[in-house]
Amino acid sequence: MHLYISPRIQQLIDLAIDEDEIGFDVTSQAFFAGEHGRAELVAKESFVLAGQPVVNAVFARVDPQVKVHFARSEGARFEAGEVVASLEGPTVSLLRGERIALNFMQRMSGVATLTAAFVAALGESPTRVVDTRKTLPGWRALDKYAVVCGGGANHRYNLASGVMIKDNHIAAAGSIREALARVRRQAPHSVRVEVEITELAQVEEALDAGAEIVMLDNMNRDQMIEAVAQIRGHRRGNDVVIEGSGNMTRARLEHLGDVGLDIISVGALTHSATAVDVSMKLRSSTGAV
Repeated sequence: MHLYISPRIQQLIDLAIDEDEIGFDVTSQAFFAGEHGRAELVAKESFVLAGQPVVNAVFARVDPQVKVHFARSEGARFEAGEVVASLEGPTVSLLRGERIALNFMQRMSGVATLTAAFVAALGESPTRVVDTRKTLPGWRALDKYAVVCGGGANHRYNLASGVMIKDNHIAAAGSIREALARVRRQAPHSVRVEVEITELAQVEEALDAGAEIVMLDNMNRDQMIEAVAQIRGHRRGNDVVIEGSGNMTRARLEHLGDVGLDIISVGALTHSATAVDVSMKLRSSTGAV
């Protein structure tokens, strides 16, 4: 997995550094000025790791002298008490970057951990778990990267990366067919068109109109089974991606792996993830080396 530290992500890091006023850390400066230290990031609970590139970028920005070595790669699971990473550098710089780096890593790992739980709920099913745009404002690249670290996949990144005709679009256009026709007149040929349906009666209309992805929104298991059968039985059915969405909890996913969905989108992966608990422990601090 690779995360490009884009200018937008760098702005987030710089904002966090500025917010923490690290240049005025009178506490650490008073005790550790000129000293060299070693520290460890220690897991205080079980979690799936995400955020290594951001942690590295934080410390590179705070002080390029700080070196960070992670015990395992992104997506690895750590148990309580395990050392996640070792750090070495000027003690003041370790302490200045501590909270900023942990804030990024703890949230990202929280998203990855929750995603892994949803993926596990599907068992051996080929159905994929994907995210939504219900991300923390400004954090979309980080949230979606963390989903991948947890074994999930990404839905569209933004409004420009795919067409999704939802209930309000259909209401405004008057019908699925008219909504899709309007989109086809403007959208690039390289962009796939997804249509959200809430009733079985809409399946055939969406397929005949040319929908390439059909989202079954807020349907129960029996309705989804029938919808999948209708879609696959259509002349275009084998080329259509079928998505399940709406109130997708882990408990529900345990009963949806055999329905025949291609993907299940889960907003909770990013809007309801809880940050994991990791702390930094200073192991030594000595005179400058």
